[in-house]
Amino acid sequence: MSQRRILIVEDEPAVGELAAALLGRKNCLPTLIASTEEALIRLQQDPDYDLILTDLVMPGAGGLSLLDRLSMDYPAIPVVLFSAVSDPRTIIHAFRRGAIDYVLKPFEPGELETAVIRAIEYGRVRKQNAIYLHNLESIVSTRTGRLRSTMQDLERSYDITLEAMGDALDLRDEETEGHSKRVTAYTIALARAMGMDTDELRVIARGAFLHDIGKIAIPDSILLKPGKLNPEETAIMREHCERGYEMVSKIPFLREAAEIVYSHQERYDGKGYPRGLAGEEIPLGARIFAIADTLDAMTSDRPYRKGTSFEAAREEITRHSGQQFDPKIVEIFLSMPIESWREIKAEIGRLPDSALTSALCRPSVAPDM
Repeated sequence: MSQRRILIVEDEPAVGELAAALLGRKNCLPTLIASTEEALIRLQQDPDYDLILTDLVMPGAGGLSLLDRLSMDYPAIPVVLFSAVSDPRTIIHAFRRGAIDYVLKPFEPGELETAVIRAIEYGRVRKQNAIYLHNLESIVSTRTGRLRSTMQDLERSYDITLEAMGDALDLRDEETEGHSKRVTAYTIALARAMGMDTDELRVIARGAFLHDIGKIAIPDSILLKPGKLNPEETAIMREHCERGYEMVSKIPFLREAAEIVYSHQERYDGKGYPRGLAGEEIPLGARIFAIADTLDAMTSDRPYRKGTSFEAAREEITRHSGQQFDPKIVEIFLSMPIESWREIKAEIGRLPDSALTSALCRPSVAPDM
């Protein structure tokens, strides 16, 4: 056994000196203390001990009290009790309060030496484990930082993907340029008012932003037709929901948002398309989006008409509550001040496209709008 420092707490000088002499011959450095109080003072000054060997019964605070203090203040130092008390309940209490071993007096030299060596080895292994755990925590912390940085890079790549898809749609349909960004901002504001958490907001934002992406697959002769569509053309135009779903659902991080793309033309009364869903069969994000979509469609200018006021759009949405729109969501929409929608529209107009897409599709970091 290599040289170890041992604090011996024993009020009987003869017993303490005998223990110190035995351990000193085993290449240990024993320090003899006569009381619990003195031992605690010594430990405050110098806590670097490999083992504490303490009597159970001493004047003042005894060995069990010392055990309690050591377990709180010096949990890394192993403790061995030696005592003439052989009551099993006392011994059990000692182990429960942190003792590593218990040696009965009068002790055989070999018995004491064995207990001390075993306890010191236990302490050494425990210290090694503590060092290992500390190093492991450091490694985990470092790798967590790297993972966080990787996830941030991945989020940025998501934003770039979404922006590219949105730009592709704007190139096809200049008439509704900016609609996806505005309707996404309105959808986020309404979803926030409903108390949705960050993960739900992110899914809803992405679904709202890409709701019309299926129109990329619609022929120009139909998508850009200036006049009214005939029934056959209308049927083809309505395919954009399913086409968009097929496109978006293939992208793993957009799989949940794809449900909103698929359902954004459904009506609360079941008269929408493509599946004729009704009520709560329609995904919640799509029910929220329906109100935001109508709000933007009515208040935005088109080449063939001037946008109406937010007040008029609010009245129209109210009239169709329970038919086109979920009445519960309409109630929340009506509780929001009209001025807030004007502020959102103005804010969207001021943000550059790159910052706008990032804010809309990562709503946890979006500005208050």
